[in-house]
Amino acid sequence: MRIILVGFGVVGQSFLKLLVFRHNEFASKYGLRPRIVAIVDRGGAAVNGRGLDVDRILKIKKEMGSVSKDPNDGSPYLSANEVIEKIEAEILIEATPTNIKDGEPGLTHIKKGMKTGKHIITTNKGPLALALPALTDLADHNGVHLRFSGTVGGGTPILDLGRKCLIGDRILSIKGILNGTTNYILTEMSEKGIEFESALRMAQELGYAEKDPSLDIDGFDTACKLVIMANWIMGKKVTLKDVKIAGIRHITLRDLMNYAKKDNTIKLIGSIDEGLEVKPRGISKRDPLCVPGGLNAVTFVSEFAGEETIIGRGAGGMETASAIFRDLIDIKTNLSAKFRI
Repeated sequence: MRIILVGFGVVGQSFLKLLVFRHNEFASKYGLRPRIVAIVDRGGAAVNGRGLDVDRILKIKKEMGSVSKDPNDGSPYLSANEVIEKIEAEILIEATPTNIKDGEPGLTHIKKGMKTGKHIITTNKGPLALALPALTDLADHNGVHLRFSGTVGGGTPILDLGRKCLIGDRILSIKGILNGTTNYILTEMSEKGIEFESALRMAQELGYAEKDPSLDIDGFDTACKLVIMANWIMGKKVTLKDVKIAGIRHITLRDLMNYAKKDNTIKLIGSIDEGLEVKPRGISKRDPLCVPGGLNAVTFVSEFAGEETIIGRGAGGMETASAIFRDLIDIKTNLSAKFRI
């Protein structure tokens, strides 16, 4: 299975490290033998139709900053779009940073990949939040698979639980904590008695929050994930503009102290019911959704099984890389089943 990897940050590098670490297991257990034929980062590309030397590429990236510096396979002037159009491969993994303004460059990468017959795995929420219904239609039109389990919950299989494990039931609503950064901030405020700005600085120092934290603290990251869940799990045709969004900038220590008097706290909750909404809500400290720190938690309410909650880490390089492999195995399984038929 030939793979093009576009985006070689923490997630992309973690994917290659996991590939090296579990290569024999993936081959023997799943018949999965990935061959990385191209990698693209901001400095250019590295291309080898027979398969790149993964260990060497990781070393070059670490020491020289770009895969294009590879003396054997580097191409500093080759763009991602050129690689996607010209290099033969079965899978495109799109792992560039999230952009919720216009979804680019990931949106173009995904579309070009589909139009050239490549199955798509993405960890990029932007294109999905803005155009998932259209991308699903485009995938169907081109006869390719589109998978993105790493976009919601990182390595925690939130999408798989809702779409596969509850397939015999009818999901009525979904609610949850889908952003570890905001959950960490609110937990620190509640447990250590500090104000929002101090908790945010701590989150930034620890790497939970970006220098510009607006995507997280203003609720947009959670909203993106709601859109993905609503489309993929509940069959809705929605995009980011359909979500009512409020973040946590206005939450004060006094607010949390007032809720604590009744053994409650405040969490940033995303919900899918009659509509899609993100806002801070008061919840009981005994609620299964009341998880600490950087954890995520999602409760599915279904017609027959009632409430079921999944809890896990929502981010991290290796966690998200494991989700990419989950998608690879899913595509491989679907292709194998089609071939047997």
